[in-house]
Amino acid sequence: MVDFKLSPSQLEARRHAQAFANTVLTKASAEYSTQKDQLSRFQATRTFYREAVRHGLIKAQVPIPLGGTMESLVHESIILEELFAVEPATSITIVATALGLMPVILCDSPSLQEKFLKPFISGEGEPLASLMHSEPNGTANWLQKGGPGLQTTARKVGNEWVINGEKLWPSNSGGWDYKGADLACVVCRVSDDPYKPQDPNVDPATQIAVLLVTRETIANNKKDAYQILGEPELTGHITTSGPHTRFTEFRVPHENLLCTPGLKAQGLVETAFAMSAALVGAMAIGTARAAFEEALAFAKSDTRGGSKHIIEHQSVADKLIDCKIRLETSRLLVWKAVTTLEDEALEWKVKLEMAMQTKIYTTDVAVECVIDAMKAVGC
Repeated sequence: MVDFKLSPSQLEARRHAQAFANTVLTKASAEYSTQKDQLSRFQATRTFYREAVRHGLIKAQVPIPLGGTMESLVHESIILEELFAVEPATSITIVATALGLMPVILCDSPSLQEKFLKPFISGEGEPLASLMHSEPNGTANWLQKGGPGLQTTARKVGNEWVINGEKLWPSNSGGWDYKGADLACVVCRVSDDPYKPQDPNVDPATQIAVLLVTRETIANNKKDAYQILGEPELTGHITTSGPHTRFTEFRVPHENLLCTPGLKAQGLVETAFAMSAALVGAMAIGTARAAFEEALAFAKSDTRGGSKHIIEHQSVADKLIDCKIRLETSRLLVWKAVTTLEDEALEWKVKLEMAMQTKIYTTDVAVECVIDAMKAVGC
């Protein structure tokens, strides 16, 4: 039997997220809107992120067995929808931290999990995490045999790994002050020579390594080993930070190697992105829902100079009905996707396909929903 009724804990998660969004996040726009560049807007959200930590929303990104409060990905999707329905620009930093933590959460090293997750379950400060994967030349086809692969390389030297290369777009990676995130999972290609192209005959997935870099790691390196080259100005998420970063002979202790390089490391990265793909659907729903609710309230209260509220005109009602249908179907698809991801009986291919379907469908219809909401208000 299929039951779409939320459990008591899921209802509480939604209530808590709604309360935080409506009492705290509603004030964020007034703070960052006056800033003139991407970094300043990002830094203006710091106090709101600190409040998110204090209210347990960062701890909620970590599963209960690892010291967090996340019961399931369904709970997570419910929380994200509520946050994005109120303030998507600021909420993206919370999501980016969740993505940054995923490789550690998914790994099979209790000692690394205990050490590196600790700041994020403490309920204090404003710790940021980042999954540093994207690069200036793109990474969509990073595992394609015969291609150049990742240009950020890592080689083993004694008891250390040495990173060379550049990353671009990874949210939160520079930290609040460009001295690094509290935890960054840096995805690299293993190579003894940082200037040597990837062997076209080698499966790129067998050459992947994930190294855990902290602010302490950065502080222990030479000043020019870690450089922020610039910050892209975005027209969408105007408060997120995903700077262009360069590593030059950057040294990381061997103990910060997340797992055995190769397919295992590649699998952690792929799984992290698949989980985030499904959750992007919840983010899209929240954003589209806000537009729908604004349009619906307007249509029920405004006549546009006529004798009846515009909701009573079929053209307006049809637009809003279509919006509501898209929202409902998207939400069900998200819930199915996250439930599928947590079903141990299913093959990985099935899980990945469901997650990607969800990301594509929900983000496409979210745009359609916002446009139709605008059309309804303009009628």
